[in-house]
Amino acid sequence: MRKEVAIISITAYKPGDCVVYRKTKHSAQPGPRARKINPNPNGDEYTYLVDKFWVVEELLSNNEMILRTRRGKQHYVSIDDPNLRKANHWERFWYRDRFGTMLEQVTN
Repeated sequence: MRKEVAIISITAYKPGDCVVYRKTKHSAQPGPRARKINPNPNGDEYTYLVDKFWVVEELLSNNEMILRTRRGKQHYVSIDDPNLRKANHWERFWYRDRFGTMLEQVTN
């Protein structure tokens, strides 16, 4: 007999939480924060990942949330997105200048 196990997300987000979103980008010259750099098949550009440090602004009823960037832009992201995770203590300390202004905007 086979048992099915339901996987429950341990990560519960709430407004004001600091999150890291790993965004896929493409360009001819990856920047210094680029990770997992791969050349495109034609060789003209690279595909790479960049960590973005955002703050949860609002949770929506359709399993999505609104994230606010450092410059005030909003992104609608699924709570189950594999590129999204909570920032750990070290990241919140190390990148506090990026989260600080956004936290003030979200909480006001």
